[in-house]
Amino acid sequence: MLASLAVSVIFPIRMIFKSFATTYELGAAVRAARKAQGLRQEELAGVAGVGTRFVIELEAGKPTIQLGKAIAVLAALGLMLSLDGLER
Repeated sequence: MLASLAVSVIFPIRMIFKSFATTYELGAAVRAARKAQGLRQEELAGVAGVGTRFVIELEAGKPTIQLGKAIAVLAALGLMLSLDGLER
């Protein structure tokens, strides 16, 4: 069984978990979080320590993104990547 990816958005009162089946859905969530925080792609890239091209590709759902950089972008947005459904 494949594990699903979940991005957790932490709010002061509650925690919201959203599962994604595709990189496109993850990219859309990153874009929505960035826009909700009023950031331009260039600004997010600078805060996360990645290139603007990487943020553009992540938001577009590029399937071959570098995981470490993606985690840096998520952290810059206050998001967290977790794996769910792992069997022991």
